[in-house]
Amino acid sequence: MKFFINLILASLLVSCGTTNKVKEMDKNDIQKKWELSVLDGNEIRAKQPVYIELNNDNKVNGFAGCNRLMGSYTIENGNQIKFNQLSTTRMACRDMKLERRVLEILNSSDGFTIDDGKLMLNIGSKSALAIFREMTTEEIVNKYWKLKTLNGEEVEMSVDQEREQNFILRSDGSLAGFGGCNHFIGTFKLTNGNRIEFNETRITTLNACADLKVKEDAFLNVFYSTDNYKIDGDRLQLLEGKEKSLASFEAIYF
Repeated sequence: MKFFINLILASLLVSCGTTNKVKEMDKNDIQKKWELSVLDGNEIRAKQPVYIELNNDNKVNGFAGCNRLMGSYTIENGNQIKFNQLSTTRMACRDMKLERRVLEILNSSDGFTIDDGKLMLNIGSKSALAIFREMTTEEIVNKYWKLKTLNGEEVEMSVDQEREQNFILRSDGSLAGFGGCNHFIGTFKLTNGNRIEFNETRITTLNACADLKVKEDAFLNVFYSTDNYKIDGDRLQLLEGKEKSLASFEAIYF
């Protein structure tokens, strides 16, 4: 008799554990917008965020690195996932390696886990092939901001300048940009009332450029002085105090 009682208790414990696991992997947890942060163990810092958006109608859309993607997905047994009928637009980019690998993983993944705001896709019991981070809904984040004016004056690129001055804020709180000669990185924090604080901003390359029309240090100083911002669609102003506009930007889509 004692044996049968222990068997029943053990069955109940197993049943509860299984129920909790399925609940933990509820569809509502995954039906969000996810930005790729790690691929095959390597951190991803693409010019434009690579992401997937899993909708409540079992449709998936997103950006794979060069092209928009679309398709459908199904979830079974709590943490099994399958992407179906994935297709992309037909743009050709100089480097398609990232996009090809993203599509390979989406087509082959059969399982997922969600932990601490991260979605991990895997095959079988293998380690995560791709890790996505839940994307923020803040308008200023995950856009490529091109510098338009600095201290009230319109900016122009130099003839031999690599690209325009720009920056992008990521969902993980990181900042990356180009000052006209060198690349820079940092971190940021958003608070209520369009308040923003930039931290640990530093140059990561050591190029020397002689004839820049916009002085790089003047652009970088904007991030040290900014404490709030105004945004109107694809237009952004970084401000010091309530009225002092330090720089304005335009959102660029690729």
